[in-house]
Amino acid sequence: MKKILLPLLFIVSAFLILFTSCKKDDLQEPDPAQGLTKLTEGYATGAAAKVEVYVKGNTINTGYTKFYIALYDSVSGQRMDESHIHLTPMMDMGMMQHSAPYENPSSGNAVNHLFPCSVVFIMPSTGGTWTLKIQVHNHLNGKEGSLTIPVTVTDPVKATIKSFTSLHDGGKYFISMIEPSSPKVGINDMEMAIYKKKTMMEFPADSSLSVTLTPEMPTMAHGSPNNVNPVHTGNGHYKGKVNFTMTGLWRLHLDFMSGTAVADSTLYFDTEF
Repeated sequence: MKKILLPLLFIVSAFLILFTSCKKDDLQEPDPAQGLTKLTEGYATGAAAKVEVYVKGNTINTGYTKFYIALYDSVSGQRMDESHIHLTPMMDMGMMQHSAPYENPSSGNAVNHLFPCSVVFIMPSTGGTWTLKIQVHNHLNGKEGSLTIPVTVTDPVKATIKSFTSLHDGGKYFISMIEPSSPKVGINDMEMAIYKKKTMMEFPADSSLSVTLTPEMPTMAHGSPNNVNPVHTGNGHYKGKVNFTMTGLWRLHLDFMSGTAVADSTLYFDTEF
């Protein structure tokens, strides 16, 4: 009887170990930062919070840059999925300093353990030194603190941010192209963000302009049909559609109006695929 029971107990034990192991693997949470690059990590002094900063790709370019922030309580190591985060980008040019447009996380609740936010860098690091201050309110202990990180910003081959001085009010506007980031033949989503300089430290989102889109293929001397002019959808973001009928270099001409007054009719973005 013992000879029968021993092998049976061994088989049952092995099955239980295998089953438990499989259950643990099944319950293992996927990495929320998969596909992202960790830019840096550090501690928000005063908030008892560890901060991890992620981006897409390996470089940060002028224009609209998305950041993804993960927070951990520095004492327990527990993820912080409830927190308020405030960004302060700063460019130090020696004799002067200025900030840039930015978007704090839209909610105090993390999205898949990450807090999405963005900065629109208006010039490369060749003109000075960029830093990004991340202010954190740790909801687990009620404390606040901050981490300041250096950021190296380069210009891409094709500019994704441009500016103009408006004809109708003399204001300085910054236009950042967000989509299409991976253009293809056919109808593409188009998105841009518009900000108006208020002071050297304030660049609020602007919703006052209307935009007319005119795609052109300069080397072929033709445009394309079925485009949709970008319209404001919130927080300074304008969305529309652009139709690329073939591969090659495309120039996206943009006319900006404030009511019936012309704000600018000289700005364009180039894209090539």
